[in-house]
Amino acid sequence: MSVRKLKPITPGQRFRVVNGYDALTTDKPEKSLLAPKKRSGGRNNQGKMTMRYKGGGHKKRYRIIDFKRDKQGIPATVATIEYDPNRTAFIALLNYQDGEKRYVIAQNGLQVGQNIVSGSNIAPEIGNSMPLSDIPLGTIISCIELRPGQGAVMARSAGSFAQLMARDGKFATVKLPSGEVRLVLMSCMATIGAVSNSDHQLLVGGKAGRSRWLGRRPRTRPVVMNPVDHPMGGGEGKSSGGHPRSRKGLPAKGYRTRSKTKASNKYIVERRKK
Repeated sequence: MSVRKLKPITPGQRFRVVNGYDALTTDKPEKSLLAPKKRSGGRNNQGKMTMRYKGGGHKKRYRIIDFKRDKQGIPATVATIEYDPNRTAFIALLNYQDGEKRYVIAQNGLQVGQNIVSGSNIAPEIGNSMPLSDIPLGTIISCIELRPGQGAVMARSAGSFAQLMARDGKFATVKLPSGEVRLVLMSCMATIGAVSNSDHQLLVGGKAGRSRWLGRRPRTRPVVMNPVDHPMGGGEGKSSGGHPRSRKGLPAKGYRTRSKTKASNKYIVERRKK
């Protein structure tokens, strides 16, 4: 994978850094795994705006991704590595031996023609999905379940990965991308390897229009608002705005909002780094 810096032949391309897309093998998605994607523009069922700064953007179709990897013991061949407009990671099209096709999140180093499989008692190779109880300690993993059978919810974005640290009783200790160390049930599934497209963090849009294509509208800084609109608004001239806080008045930097009585607190061994 690589990134390319464009020549500044227009103002919008002067700072633009684009993905080389070396890993991709096709630009035509599998039609049977596409679904329509409705956009709300940040409005609820009454038509009222509940999320600001959303709307517009290019039309997309959703790619149906297999996060559960529940087709166990049946080998599949990687047919293509594809771009997905709905996520930062690349996706891989799998052709199973029984004829079924499924999309999965592609791991770094996954190659077309490679065979991958999910289930217990299999080799811990890139792309294979298996329970945490079967994965060797110290292995780099991604696409991790939080509850058995739920489907992958952690470490799914481009370049992210977690590490299996230890096992004790029915729990495995996993170090997550945020730095948090957490207990996860050993029957939960995880995929071997880091998520693909690790160069995503190096990309630069180069112009405001690119944010609009992605469905992001211009954001107003709280400091320039009026006091009626935000706690940091108001004042004469360029006032600093006071203590940084949210629109509802909660402090924004370092203030802990997590409940002390939250049920999952007992599973967190070490909180994420600030």
